[in-house]
Amino acid sequence: MSLIHLYDTTLRDGTQAEEISFLVADKIRIAQKLDELGVHYIEGGWPGSNPKDIAFFKEVKKVSLKQAKIAAFGSTRRAKTTPEKDNNLRTLIEAEPDAVTIFGKTWDFHVREALRISGEANLELIYDSLAYLKQHVAEVFYDAEHFFDGYKANPEYAIDTLKAAQQAQADCIVLCDTNGGTLPHELPAILTEVKKHIQTPLGIHTHNDSECAVANSLMAVEHGIVHVQGTLNGFGERCGNANLCSIIASLQLKMGHQCLTEKQLQRLREVSRYVYELANLVPNPHQAYVGNSAFAHKGGVHVSAIQRHPETYEHIRPEQVGNVTRVLVSDLSGRSNVLAKAEQFNINLDSKDPVTMEILEKIKDLENKGYQFEGAEASFELLMRRALGSVKQFFSIIGFRVIDSKRHGEEKPFSEATVQVKVGGRIEHTAAEGSGPINALDNALRKALESFYPQVKDMRLFDYKVRVLPTGKGTASITRVLLESGDKNMRWGTVGVSDNIIDASYQALVDALQYKLLKDAEDE
Repeated sequence: MSLIHLYDTTLRDGTQAEEISFLVADKIRIAQKLDELGVHYIEGGWPGSNPKDIAFFKEVKKVSLKQAKIAAFGSTRRAKTTPEKDNNLRTLIEAEPDAVTIFGKTWDFHVREALRISGEANLELIYDSLAYLKQHVAEVFYDAEHFFDGYKANPEYAIDTLKAAQQAQADCIVLCDTNGGTLPHELPAILTEVKKHIQTPLGIHTHNDSECAVANSLMAVEHGIVHVQGTLNGFGERCGNANLCSIIASLQLKMGHQCLTEKQLQRLREVSRYVYELANLVPNPHQAYVGNSAFAHKGGVHVSAIQRHPETYEHIRPEQVGNVTRVLVSDLSGRSNVLAKAEQFNINLDSKDPVTMEILEKIKDLENKGYQFEGAEASFELLMRRALGSVKQFFSIIGFRVIDSKRHGEEKPFSEATVQVKVGGRIEHTAAEGSGPINALDNALRKALESFYPQVKDMRLFDYKVRVLPTGKGTASITRVLLESGDKNMRWGTVGVSDNIIDASYQALVDALQYKLLKDAEDE
């Protein structure tokens, strides 16, 4: 199978998503990760549009990349100037990238209404701009903007625009589904016709407005496209761009095309999550291939089957893309789920052991009360170990009190928590303030435990989620609290449920601290 060139535009098109903005330092770090992943081209931005992108092209020169080429993005020249005098083209050249990609108008509707010039004048823009750039840059790509919409409206003119790019000796002509409205079944006939007139290598750039960006990209490769553009995690304007994570995995594992080495492919999930982190976004758990739930199994029948033959309910081995099989525990669980989790936690549990059924019944009872262990595996591991009597009680809480008061109408509320903790035969009685009642309780618990267990200073609270369960009781409803805690080595989730939000938070906090101490003791 042929080598497919991967062209990542996360740092340019991806940043057009309304919730994403990267600092220059972030863009450099992401470029390094994309290079390690094995992406062939990294589009760093549009240097003619803003100072941040100009700074990126300056800073990226100081970074040693292993294989990726840095591309700059821009447009064809303006209608009333020559290429030599066009500031956009001049800025692209001055950025000194390895490659340049410019877009031009393919749809005659845009030529008339947006550029307000003749069709012939637009062909000259395309040819002049590309021919001029070819004199100054090693590789020049042409993005045929709105190609598929333009082809449907006026096939002859759309292909004429591609011919102009070919005559200017563009290295690759990229067919763009800019509005994201093209469906996969439309591509074969269009691509067949294009290839009758164009010998230049072809690329594809799709948007996800019809939820078909990945499918359209794969269909294009099936019909001779050799250059695929997209973004990590599908970031992009409106509904996003084609998701390179899914495209890469599908091309390599399903279609037999060479994209990355096996070791590089195994880093796909890691790089995906790294980009989410720098974008300050929560990873989509249901994202294909790399999401937390992509290989998660909840039903007992599924779990029993994958333990014998993983391919019964997994379309690939998750390790190929850096993911793992996860067994979820819920009221749908059977013995196989519990045994699989026990194995994951290195807990010796037999299917005939009465404790197995005891744990299973306990899970179902707790979930009936509102607990959920799918995002709180630390609480579940503690539950199992407590049932087996194999977990040390590092501390016990004698009691706590939380005061939340507002002294003056315009001032912020004041929060203070007092706790009594017993460790061995010693009792520690401490108090702490916080930015809210839960924060105050967290601070007081840590303060009380630090003299016994100094390592709790290393622990951080990363996420705090509260969900009011639909009991129909209004402000007296049951509340579920999910915490994500962590230290320099790992992260873990815990859960608490109560009709009192402070009590639910307390349960989750105590489990988080107990789990931290348990894991530290095992590592000693």
